[in-house]
Amino acid sequence: MSQKEALQIFEQRKVRTVWDDKEEKWYFSIVDVCGVLTDSKDALTARKYWNKLKQRLKEEGNETVTNCHQLKMKASDGKMRLTDVADTEQLFRIIQSIPSPKAEPFKQWMAQVAAQRIDQMQDPELSIDQAIIDYKRLGYSDAWINQRIKSIEVRKELTDEWKRTGVQEGLEYASLTDIITREWSGFTTKQYKHFKGLKKENLRDNMTNLEIALNMLAEASATELSKQRDPKGFRQQTKVAKDGGSVAKAARNQLESKLGHSIISPAKANDFLLPEEPEEEK
Repeated sequence: MSQKEALQIFEQRKVRTVWDDKEEKWYFSIVDVCGVLTDSKDALTARKYWNKLKQRLKEEGNETVTNCHQLKMKASDGKMRLTDVADTEQLFRIIQSIPSPKAEPFKQWMAQVAAQRIDQMQDPELSIDQAIIDYKRLGYSDAWINQRIKSIEVRKELTDEWKRTGVQEGLEYASLTDIITREWSGFTTKQYKHFKGLKKENLRDNMTNLEIALNMLAEASATELSKQRDPKGFRQQTKVAKDGGSVAKAARNQLESKLGHSIISPAKANDFLLPEEPEEEK
């Protein structure tokens, strides 16, 4: 089945989810849900809670727990690990066994997430609208958000082109991305993240406007070159990726010669976020 992992936000808490295109349903990380409903401070505490609850429900003969399965999701250390998941119907039943004042609001939120996804399948523009709302909630400025949303569109067009020419998702996508990034920035994706002091954070969410602009130019160039050359498979796409990155490299060199300094910046998301409003005195 075709799956796409995504992070959902409930009251500033992250919940890992996977959308199954074939079944047209969300699968939620049960550990994350337990963490939200029990206000667990870390993943280990939430995992212990779920293990105890799962054991108790199994002893009671609860079929919902028996029918739950595992999917690979990105863990806090950045690695893909198997974790217990449940679809919306299964999760509703599990939540009934968790005494929490957040249970009802969480159920309503789950239903909203499911409904939004169905709507977005009918109208893709809604996905962009939701991304804007999420970035604003995290504190990004309107100018940064507009640039980032455009970069998502450019990236999607590139990956669609890769898919058309026979490139495999996963390692091959990552390798081509590294080639493009290294060509214009001098860094692989991993090196770039290290330069910015990032760990599991998304690199693109931590680029400055100029960095995003050059990355967009590199990826848009690679897309157009691919359409023109019509390469077959990963091996032929590596040359296209390098040439696409070189277009942005030339633009970067010209700009830096005018500015007199590098536009590759160690700045990250916290430097872009809007300052929090001071709390009113009680």
